[in-house]
Parts: sequence; C-alpha cells; structure tokens
Amino acid sequence: MDKLFKLIDKLEAEHTLTLSEYEELIVGKTAEVINYAKQKADKVRREVYGNEVYIRGLIEIGNYCKNDCYYCGIRKSNRCVDRYRLTKDEILLCCKEGYALGFRTFVLQGGEGVLSVDFVCDTVKEIKGDYPDCAVTLSLGEYSYDDYKKMREAGADRYLLRHETADKEHYQKLHPKNMSFDNRMECLKNLKALGFQVGCGFMVGSPYQTAKTLAKDLKFIQEFSPEMCGIGPYVTHKSTPFCEFPVGDLFDTLFLLSLVRLIKPNVLLPSTTALGTIDETGREKGILFGANVVMPNLSPKSVREKYALYDGKISSDLESAQHVEELKNKIKSIGFKIVSSRGDAKI
Repeated sequence: MDKLFKLIDKLEAEHTLTLSEYEELIVGKTAEVINYAKQKADKVRREVYGNEVYIRGLIEIGNYCKNDCYYCGIRKSNRCVDRYRLTKDEILLCCKEGYALGFRTFVLQGGEGVLSVDFVCDTVKEIKGDYPDCAVTLSLGEYSYDDYKKMREAGADRYLLRHETADKEHYQKLHPKNMSFDNRMECLKNLKALGFQVGCGFMVGSPYQTAKTLAKDLKFIQEFSPEMCGIGPYVTHKSTPFCEFPVGDLFDTLFLLSLVRLIKPNVLLPSTTALGTIDETGREKGILFGANVVMPNLSPKSVREKYALYDGKISSDLESAQHVEELKNKIKSIGFKIVSSRGDAKI
C-alpha cells in the first residue's frame, strides 16, 4: 500500500512513471489509494485552474458513420439507427443559441469519415466569422494530413480524436480489420504537427481491456502530451456485438481521471456524459477527481436521442438559460464555478 502512495507522489512530482508502475497502480488500487489520487489531482488542478470549470457547447452534427466499431451504437451496420445530418444553417443556429447562453467553445461532433472537408471548412469559417472570440473543436474522425490542414486553416482550434486504446492487439479486438491502429496514431501526430490543440482518449472497462492495456494508455498520454483527454466508462449499446459486456466501473474511471491530471497538470479533462449516465452525480464526481470541463448538449432537441453511442445516454434541455443555471448551481454546490471563456489549456 505504501508503495502505491509513493508512486502517486512520484507521478505528482515528476509526471511520469514506467509502464510497469502504471500497471502496478491499476492492479493494486484500493479505496484508500483512489482517494489519495483524488486529493492529489484536486490539488494539482487547483494550482493550474483554480476552481474554474470550462463549459463547451456540444453539437452532434450527424450520426452517419463509415466505421463499424463493435462497441458503438451508430456503427455503420446498425440498421436500427434513425440517421440524420444537420445542415450548416442548423449548426449555426445552435451556435447562436449557445453564444447567448455564454458558451465560448463549440464542439462539432459526428460520425467518422462521412462529411466532406469542404462542408467542414465552410461551417468552421462561418462560425469563426460570426463569433471570433470563440473556439471551435472538431471531433469527426480520421482524415488525411491535407484535409486536417484545410480545417486548421479554416479556423478550427482543437481536434478530439480518441485513440480508444494504445495497444494494437486490443484495438483490433474492438474494430473490424479495415480499421487501422497505425493510421489512428498517424492522424493524432498529424493533428499535433498542424498546431491543433489535440485531444485523445479511451473508454474505461471496454471489452478485452486489461491492466496492461490501461497502463499503455497512460504511458501513451504521458508521451504524446495532448492538450485534451476524453475518458469515460464503457457503456453498452443493445444493437452492437458487445451488447452483453458489462459497463465500465465508476471508480475505475474516476481513478484514471486523477492519474491523467497528475500526468499532465494543465490538461483539459472533461467530466463526460457517460459518467453522468452510469451515476446520477457522475459528472460532479468527475470534477472532484480532477476534471475541469463539462460539455452540455446544444444539439436540436429533435435529434439528441438519435445520437445514441450507447444505451441510456442522458440529455438535458439546455436550450434555455434556466437549465444552464441549473448546471452552474450543481457545479457551485461542490465548490467550483463555471466560467464563460474559450477555456484554452494553460501553458
């Protein structure tokens, strides 16, 4: 037990551990170790960001996807999905409503590999033209270096591309053969080279995940040094090959959030919708364990249930200021405050 506490102290001081040390922490964790990591992560986060929590407006712009990932509810072969795609005008309307509510970052998320680079660039240009004080984050999957370059030149500030797992063998267990682990990693390198604020991330408790694969995820985050990191529990979807696997554990997820905060103190770390899905106060717990970003849904109410990556996904009516105030009050109740700013990573 003492050794695990010392490993957390080392991670706080040096922001680095060996692969075997990460694995040792994951295997040996206890409630006391998890709580110790929480305290350290909270201390480190407050040193960089104080008690501020950044708010992002999530706009789920379409649920068509070219991929057939075995865990995802909007996978290409799921014929039960009611497919949709927002127009540019619909996206701009979401931004208009969000701006009035105080959002200064818009996250455009959608199924992978189906939107043309021209559509993406035109939409980004209009958002940045209308709201020059706002940041635009894209989460649209794998593109070529040249396409990413066009998006960056159009004004996109950030790009979130979850790596899903840093273990190649594990990656192939989660995806069909036509999906490439190497290409995923190449895309992340290209995004960083182009000057995006880059986000990676993984699911906690995904099928066939082990302590060793999780240790590789932490080591990858340490070495890649992303500006953002999206971590949430694996949550099943009834229309996927993995529908009978168990849901990821809440405290495993919270523990890993804390470790990521210690690895990279200035990381932008969301407390995800998936956390709030598996636990009524999961989003607040994520903040207490080191997260500093929340992403309420600004998508049109008519399409929110259609963007079902997993079963039971929560969605709140955040179109009105009243509901944004509810979220602010929830965050305030645990000693933090939501701020209206772009919320860039502090250097």
